[in-house]
Amino acid sequence: MLSLGLNPSPEVAMELDRLNSIVARTFFFGAFLLLAIAVIEKLLNVLDASIPGVTVAPSKLLEWAVILLVFVIALLLRQIREAQKTKHV
Repeated sequence: MLSLGLNPSPEVAMELDRLNSIVARTFFFGAFLLLAIAVIEKLLNVLDASIPGVTVAPSKLLEWAVILLVFVIALLLRQIREAQKTKHV
């Protein structure tokens, strides 16, 4: 089969897997941090207060958290696909 350089060496593949894992974890924890801030901000808004320095609506924070979680899901699905590919080869 013709190789177009799309199959990285094992060392590069391991570094990409490590980077993928770090990014997925960072996005995951960032999403939950945004979720916590959104919930706290909404509760404070009900009490007619606000977190100092937060100028974004809680709904927008929630949207950002969901976007990060979608990227985490995509990264995890990619890892699963790669694991299945190496298992079958």
